[in-house]
Amino acid sequence: MSITSMESSTIQAIPENQRHGNARDLFTIWFGSNIMLLTMFTGSLAVTVFNLSFFSALMALVLGNLVGAIFVALHSAQGPQLAVPQMIQTRGQFGFYGALLVVGVVVIMYLGFYASNLVVGGEALHTIYQPISKVQGITIIAIGSLVAVIFGYKLIHKYTQILAVLSGLMLLAAFIRVFSSQYFPQDFFQLGTFSSIGFMGTLSIAALWQLAYAPYVSDYSRYLPKATGAKTAFWASYWGCSLGSLISMILGLTVARAYSGDFIQGLIHLTGSGLFSTALIIVFSLGIAATNSMNLYCGTLSSITILQTIFHRWSPRVLARTIVALSLFSMAMFLSVSSSESFVDSYVNFILLLMCVLIPWTAINLIDYYFIHHTEYDVPSFFKPDGGIYGYFNWPALICYVIGILIQIHFFYLHRCMLVRLPNYWVKWISHGRLVCWWLAHCIML
Repeated sequence: MSITSMESSTIQAIPENQRHGNARDLFTIWFGSNIMLLTMFTGSLAVTVFNLSFFSALMALVLGNLVGAIFVALHSAQGPQLAVPQMIQTRGQFGFYGALLVVGVVVIMYLGFYASNLVVGGEALHTIYQPISKVQGITIIAIGSLVAVIFGYKLIHKYTQILAVLSGLMLLAAFIRVFSSQYFPQDFFQLGTFSSIGFMGTLSIAALWQLAYAPYVSDYSRYLPKATGAKTAFWASYWGCSLGSLISMILGLTVARAYSGDFIQGLIHLTGSGLFSTALIIVFSLGIAATNSMNLYCGTLSSITILQTIFHRWSPRVLARTIVALSLFSMAMFLSVSSSESFVDSYVNFILLLMCVLIPWTAINLIDYYFIHHTEYDVPSFFKPDGGIYGYFNWPALICYVIGILIQIHFFYLHRCMLVRLPNYWVKWISHGRLVCWWLAHCIML
């Protein structure tokens, strides 16, 4: 399959004779796609929301990314083994119809990240070139991602391979320019304070950034030959995800701590307004388009999964992927334009919502895959109308998932100011709640 040829498969299992690539592809796709403005903006929340000092925020970001990436890599290792999209594999845990609940939640997640990326990218293009309005900037990035989705898997991988090198070099240059800027504050390392709430909040956001990839990370490893091996796929995904996001978040943290104001303007100001900052924003905006193509691609596969569950005789191909992608594209455009004026609040609320729905899902999936089924599934059953050996509904898994969400609702606050004021003993309860969620998942699934 050449780069310019359209991918013919959508949610079907990939036969061994159509598999290709190697583990390096996993490193480049996750490293390159994480070097973008939204990742940097996420790192800046350690300052703008929690007002942490540089070193305390740095430690929280390091721990959050390194721990969170473990679970992402464990999901990625499933791709070469099963050769199906992650949400199709979810039928093995929740049943043919039971998986609809999780898949529906995941589609909302894709749309949320897609729209968030569009807002940041649109504002960035508008900042460096005023004649381009925010809406026009959003449209430019959205169209770029849509084209990649129509062509599919191979083009997306090639796109991120190029960006892994280009964006990596620009990221290194940005660090040098920021720390050597004449506007860099002399008391930089004394600014901000440490708080346990801020530290835990930043750590959670960094870990959640990694976990957000879990529902689709194996979509980009399913074409790899089975001989690639779980261990090789694990480490390639782990270092690609953790390093790409961590380094980008550190840049975002640095800019937010050194500049008080709009993040994009701060990045331009500290890197020196002119040709370099313009090139920097353009390259990082290309990163947004690449990541958004991944979000839209997997959102499309998940939406097709929902439709195929209802119309189980349907075997969707290129035309179906194109039509569904256009529909999601339109919805995301509406969301991004309508939320651009209150983006920070919308984004923080979105992250908190993801925390509630992703943690129990990843617990169930990983426990079932590694400890109950021991990586072995009957893949043909995923596509049988009666669910094959997995049935219509797996009620223990569904009950476990609902419990995992309910146990977190008590700690779920939609306003970020209330999150900052959360009492210390509630932070401990949140941690305990997550442990209980994992424990319940293990007990009920057994």
